[in-house]
Amino acid sequence: MNKSELIKNLAEQSNVSLDEATLVVNTFVDCMKEALLAGDRVEIRGFGSFKVKEYGSYAGRNPRTGDRVEVSPKRLPFFRAGKELKEYLNND
Repeated sequence: MNKSELIKNLAEQSNVSLDEATLVVNTFVDCMKEALLAGDRVEIRGFGSFKVKEYGSYAGRNPRTGDRVEVSPKRLPFFRAGKELKEYLNND
């Protein structure tokens, strides 16, 4: 499911217009991004949590040439599924 499919499903299931569903989904995603940017953890009970992991710089290798390459520090989002979601997916 992509973002536009999520918006369409929300509109259909909640009996709201596509514009209103778009606003809700965009606001939700924007709030999550802002919280992660600020270094906060985002937890959605029963679904999972998002946090940002910080990785330091290191010396890597170019796999094609074998040359040494400096990899700059970076921050990456990380998702951890919640217990209820795991159980839901594993109950047949």
